[in-house]
Amino acid sequence: MTLVVNDGTPEMRALLEKGRKRLRTVGIVLLLLGILAVAFPFATTIAFKTVIGWLFIIGAVGHFYGAWNADTPTRRWIDVVQGVLFALVGGWLAFFPLTGIVTLTVLLAIAFILQGLLELAMAFRLSQFPGWKWMLFSGGIAVLAGVLIFVELPSAATWAIGLLLGINLISSGLSYLMVSMAMRTVTKS
Repeated sequence: MTLVVNDGTPEMRALLEKGRKRLRTVGIVLLLLGILAVAFPFATTIAFKTVIGWLFIIGAVGHFYGAWNADTPTRRWIDVVQGVLFALVGGWLAFFPLTGIVTLTVLLAIAFILQGLLELAMAFRLSQFPGWKWMLFSGGIAVLAGVLIFVELPSAATWAIGLLLGINLISSGLSYLMVSMAMRTVTKS
């Protein structure tokens, strides 16, 4: 089966080359982050949890700002309540790094499974390109990582987030690099 993905025009070749370079860049970044996460799983777990906490705190500030500018008392009250909830959750996640890791681990498992399913769907959308099986492989790894987290709970919560996040990042980074390299042969022909 011969694949024709461009019409040979310089514009189409430039577009494909630009997409290939973006995939390569994203792949390299994900690969490096994954290696760091695998090397330091506990630190990655704590850092991941803390970052999520700070995102909630930023969300709380946004809700308080919304309350300050609300046009009705009901809207003001809703924003204040949401801001307080976001602040409490964010403070708990950001300032008490060893608490709640099991809950966060369950959420990560769910996220891995969903991401894996999305990558599997993306692999089938890219099936006309050489190298699409790498994306399929990455999606399978993400689903497997999510299932593995569920099986090992709660004992693995301290290392699971960091290690499995690292493995997932490495898998995704490699798949993006492989698709990028496979696209090189398409853009050169």
